[in-house]
Amino acid sequence: MASSTIALSIPALPLNPTATYYNTNGMLQKPEPAPYTPNGGLGTNGSLPRYMVESDFDYESITLGLYQEWIELDLFNNGLATFTEADFIDAGLTAEDMELIRFMAQQESGHATLLTNMLGVTAPPQCTYDYPFSTVREWLDFSQILTRWGESGVWGFINHLDSREVGQLLAQSIATEARQQMSFRQMSGLFPMPVWFETGIPQSWQWTYLAPYISTCPANTTRLAWQNFPALHVVNQANINRFSPNDTANWERTGNRTSDPASSTLPENESCIHLNVTGYGCGAAISRNRSEPLTFPGKKIELLWDAPGQAVGPNNSYVTSTPAGAPAYVAWVSQLNLTYTPLVATSNNSGYTYQPDSEVYQGDPAVNGTMFIALTDSDLFLTPFNLSMINPHVLALGMFQAG
Repeated sequence: MASSTIALSIPALPLNPTATYYNTNGMLQKPEPAPYTPNGGLGTNGSLPRYMVESDFDYESITLGLYQEWIELDLFNNGLATFTEADFIDAGLTAEDMELIRFMAQQESGHATLLTNMLGVTAPPQCTYDYPFSTVREWLDFSQILTRWGESGVWGFINHLDSREVGQLLAQSIATEARQQMSFRQMSGLFPMPVWFETGIPQSWQWTYLAPYISTCPANTTRLAWQNFPALHVVNQANINRFSPNDTANWERTGNRTSDPASSTLPENESCIHLNVTGYGCGAAISRNRSEPLTFPGKKIELLWDAPGQAVGPNNSYVTSTPAGAPAYVAWVSQLNLTYTPLVATSNNSGYTYQPDSEVYQGDPAVNGTMFIALTDSDLFLTPFNLSMINPHVLALGMFQAG
């Protein structure tokens, strides 16, 4: 989309030469600009804040965020319009829970207004969407997955924005999104916050997860510059609706898109939805413990991935692509960790790996919650702040339901 592209990838460089501050005595190192005001900080010099994007990076990032806010606004209202109060009661919820979701939709209206104002006249409008659910449970599961990648996408770019003012307001909106994701987990009978740290992902990852659910957009809607990667499917993805998740059969999803929810139409004697047994029931609750975890370290994970060149997104106007070489690793992106496991290829587009037994800090399993996996051609060392440098090495992207 740009007039030119400087290079195929951004080279890895040493530490920024200005990154030298280190406090050795616990005292202030420089004079204070005002009483009780330590030296340093950005946007603290008294200049009037400007709450507008300040670069192409800002513009494309906030535009992506607005695409996300629009689908959340539509998704929350869609569930309320599609399912009756009796449907919600059968899923273990009440009319009061429906009012909570209705309020969440109102929150999204405010978020969309905020981001639209930051972008100006070229801000994209709301589109139409293609949803993968037919029951309340499936809608709730899809909502917790979608708000997961929505929140993580913002954490991935917020501290790279050129506009600190935009980042400030965005942080205040995404804090609400985090609460929404937790609420949908509780309504799905999942433990509300199973990790110590939330994950940040690159913009192209968020757009890859989001685009397949956008059907059409109005004419002249602003296009996004971010990449669409091929889909990585977890064949034996755990079904959150089973009282014994390890009995999940292959492809127990509502469709073949990477973020499609778990199928809820199980035989009653295999389902945990109406099972009022501690450790096995998964009805809506403030918190649920599972005696049998959804997944575990050492589990064999069967994978299938699409070839590039697939049409996706609004009006099928985007095409999946990857510059990466032959697949060799599976990257597990969760919390603060980027962990690789070897891929064992069984064909040109299938293979398997084993879930890693890694920790963030002692006692905190890195692989937990609703998280992200990628098929890569190398095991490049990266950390949360420069994770986007993995993109040239990614062949396919998927979601992984670990807890």
